[in-house]
Parts: sequence; structure tokens; C-alpha cells
Amino acid sequence: MMSSKLQILLVAGLLIAVGLGLTLYKTIELDFPLLPGEKQDVWTLESKITFNPGDGPVEIALALPETQAGWVMLDEYFASSGFGFSVEDDAGKRQAKWTRQSQEHPTTLYYKLQVYRADISGLGASRVPSVVSPELSNDRRTAMERVVSSLRERSSGPVSFTALLLQQLAQGGMDQDAAFLFGTREATDLTVAMDVLSFARIPSQRVRGVYLEDGRRRQQMSTLLEVFDNGSWYLFDPTTAKPGLPENFFVWQRGERFVLDVIGGTSSQLEFAIVKNTLPVKTVLSMEQQAGDKLMLDFSIYALPVEQQGMFKGLLLLPVGALVVVLLRVMVGIRTSGTFMPILIALAFIQTSLITGLVIFLTVVSAGLWIRSYLSHLNLLLVARITAVVILVILIMATLSIVTYKMGFEQALTVTFLPTIILSWTIERMSILWEEEGAHEVLIQGGGSLLAAILAYLLMTMELVAHLTFNFPELMISLLGVVLLLGKYTGYRLSELYRFRYLRKDWQ
Repeated sequence: MMSSKLQILLVAGLLIAVGLGLTLYKTIELDFPLLPGEKQDVWTLESKITFNPGDGPVEIALALPETQAGWVMLDEYFASSGFGFSVEDDAGKRQAKWTRQSQEHPTTLYYKLQVYRADISGLGASRVPSVVSPELSNDRRTAMERVVSSLRERSSGPVSFTALLLQQLAQGGMDQDAAFLFGTREATDLTVAMDVLSFARIPSQRVRGVYLEDGRRRQQMSTLLEVFDNGSWYLFDPTTAKPGLPENFFVWQRGERFVLDVIGGTSSQLEFAIVKNTLPVKTVLSMEQQAGDKLMLDFSIYALPVEQQGMFKGLLLLPVGALVVVLLRVMVGIRTSGTFMPILIALAFIQTSLITGLVIFLTVVSAGLWIRSYLSHLNLLLVARITAVVILVILIMATLSIVTYKMGFEQALTVTFLPTIILSWTIERMSILWEEEGAHEVLIQGGGSLLAAILAYLLMTMELVAHLTFNFPELMISLLGVVLLLGKYTGYRLSELYRFRYLRKDWQ
């Protein structure tokens, strides 16, 4: 009968060969770059339309983005889900339409596109909308005239007029006339600013779009304000009054038309999921063109919805952190508090940054150990004690966030990324270890955990590692084979070689 050691060698060798073989296939046949190299940031945006059924026929219309502001569209995809589908072009304004005679269940429709930034440029020309003054009562008209007159006295034209108006609204510096005119409406409501601009005979329109942030899910559409002056359009962020087009803002639609129009449905909602690919543009184009012919692409990460792609970007880094912990424990002999707690701490460091995460971790654990030492005198049951520690850890994290924010250190707000339950169990384990083995053992295991977390963080944040794990997830199969081989290692650890260094001298 085959020994277990030989079985492990065969299984591990097969896993390593399969993982490397699939990687080579994608590199040679599908033109996936093995190294990041020179690349273009290619953004994949997925819009998700959800709605509940209503009465009668269903008709969904979604405004489609135009190629503008230096963005180049690579490809787009639609999910019809049993609906009739068509793309209509009305004077250059494209929109997708889904139709169905009836619908009985809540439904989700998808539209996905890939874009990349070719250059930084403005939005270009657009039809100038007609200016229609808002309908106001006599007293409100008088207040509006005073607001417009005051702004005109302090401005030199429509652009500076708009900047002063938005600054006044954003900063809450409205005078009595403005306060009476706008009442309790939100200062960031663009209707407020556009009413003033219309009364001042300044053409304006909304610019709707999405801020591109890698890994964002359930993102809502944002709106900028655009005003026309002397033959050109000028953009402003209504929430901050900052002029210009943000670099990471993808324009979806300009003008006052609806982005989403739902007939025969209720409770409709439009959300976006965003992920950034590190592949060169030519590779992405090749991948999409071959998607129907290459089986590997139909079952790759890129075949998943964008929301899940963003999740897997982080999940696929976990085996890399696990490998670090296995190497440190099996080959080096470093002791850690918990088997894989360092991996979760490393993931938190990715969100908080290394230095900030270390400071927050040490602060929370130190305060938690001090409080836990008091709880040990109360002789509580284990479940109640752990629950108390969880509550106290959350209170410590909240207090730390508030205090540091008031002091001007906004980085500490990322304390919420630390795994609360893992921190609570870490505090509990260290407290018991302190009582049984002493402070020296707590420092050894705590220091080992931090060392493993830091090394895992450094490896997981490497550009090459992130590129390989996301674009070649089959390497996880080879990684599994390596872990199986490490699981059969029974030789000396590096720490033991150091421990018995004097015996080696005696033998010599």
C-alpha cells in the first residue's frame, strides 16, 4: 500500500503542475501578461437596476453614457433576463430599453461597460438649454432679486457668480433673503442653485456620473453642475464649490433627461459596482473578443459580476497571507496568538495603512488587556466574559475614533476595519496566557503575531502578487500543493537550530 508521504508527494506534485499549467496556458494562448509591466488602467463599471413588479406592461429605459471627457469605451454588455431589448439613438443620446408584457417577481437588470482614460480633456460642446425663470410668489421674487443682485455685485461674470453662489450654499453663509428664499431645503440640492442661475439668466445643466474607486459596490450616481459662459461650459462640484472636472469622475449623462425611467414597476433603484483591471488594453480587448471561443475565459474571474470581482480581489490575497503564517510557524518556529489571526490583522492593515493599523491595534489590545484583567476578578462565565470584551472593544474603538478625529487625525477613523471579534478573542487568549504562562509568553506570541501580520501585509500589498492572484487564480492550486508539502515537514525549525547552537559547537 502506498505510504502517506508518497501520496502527499504525488498529490502535491499534481496540484502544482495543474496550477502552473493553467497559468502557462493563459499566458501563451490567451495573451495574459505574467508580469504587470506597462499597463493601462481599465475600469469596468456595472450598473444594476432593481425594481418590484407593478401593474401592466413593464418598460425600463436607461440612458447610456457618451464617449467624452477623454474616456474611451472598450466594450459594453447587457443582461435582458427574459425581457425584450433594444438600444435606441435619439439625436446622439443613446438609451437601452427593456420591455415585457408583465412581471410577477422583483427583477434585476445589468449593464456593464469597460473604459479607459486616453487623455485629460474637457467635456466638449453641448446644446445650450433654454433658460426658464422659476415661478415665484411676489415676496419670494423680491428675495430672489436681492440674492441675485448681491451676487452680481461681487462677481465678474457667470463663472464667478456660480462659484460665489455654491460657496454660500455649501458653507451655510446664507443671508436673511437667501434663508427665506430657500427655507429648509438642503444646500447641496442642485435645484436651489439652478433656480438662482435661471433667474439670473445663466444657462446651466446637470452632469451625472460615477466616481471611479476600485472595489466600490452599491455606489450611487453623483451630480456636478455645469454653467455656460462666453461659448464654453464650466463645471463645479456643488458640494464643495470646487471648479473643474474631477480626474476620477466618469461622465454618464449631461442635461436634464432622466437617467432611469421605469414604467410598470415600483421601488426602482440604480446602483454601480466598479473594479479596476491591471491588464494592458490590448489584452483586455483580446480577452473580450475571444470570450465566446475560449472556455478558460467563460470560467474565469472576469466572467463574474463586477461586484463579485471586487470581492475576490481581496479574498484571493488570503492564501498568500496563509502561506506566510505556515512558513513562519512550520519552518521558522515563530509562535503566534491564534493560527490565522495574523492574516486578518494584515487585511486590516491593507485598509488602514501599516503604521496607523499598528498604532490602533496596540492601543486597542493594551486597553482591552487592562480591562480584561479587571473582569477576571468578577468570575464571569466564558460566554458572558467574551461578550463583555466584545462590547468593550467596540466602545474603545469608537472612543479612539472620536478622540483622534477631534484632534485632527482622520486616519484613525479606519479603526472600523479591524476585526472586532478576532480582537476580542485575542485579548481573551492573551489574558489567559498571561495568567498561566506570564507576561514573557504574551510578548513572544503577541510579537510573533505582529511580525507575521507585517510580513503578510508587505507580501499581499506587492503589485506583482496582486496582479498574479487576480489574473491567475489557478496559482492557488499550486499554492495548495506547496502547503501540503510543508504539512509533511518534520525537520528542525530555524528557531531550534539557534536554540541548539551550542551543541553544534560541542560536536565540532
